[in-house]
Amino acid sequence: MFFKVALMVAMASATLAFPSDPYGPPHPVYKDEPMPYNYAYAVNDPYAGTDFGQNEDSDGNIVKGSYTVQLPDGRKQTVSYVADHYNGYQADVSYYGEARYPHEYGPPITFPPQHPYKPQPSYH
Repeated sequence: MFFKVALMVAMASATLAFPSDPYGPPHPVYKDEPMPYNYAYAVNDPYAGTDFGQNEDSDGNIVKGSYTVQLPDGRKQTVSYVADHYNGYQADVSYYGEARYPHEYGPPITFPPQHPYKPQPSYH
């Protein structure tokens, strides 16, 4: 008899632990207020041939920015953009310089690292 009562109590508590309508209305979602920000970075390493960067500004509603990358043919590509929730992403792409192509094709040129990584021992 004690086993039956314990089983009934366990079943009742398990039933009450779950919500009666799992497909009920969703919990409200609170969005944070938009926050203004800006950032920029640039990398220029003539030895390795890398030259790229980006900058971006936002007032919390509209994002404006541009990024630049050096293309394999020698031109520099710049993409200026504006994005918001009403007009979406709008980009303007421009190129600087003239495309150059090699007269002879061969294996790609690679450069060994200047200073190989040598981890230092940690004495903690």
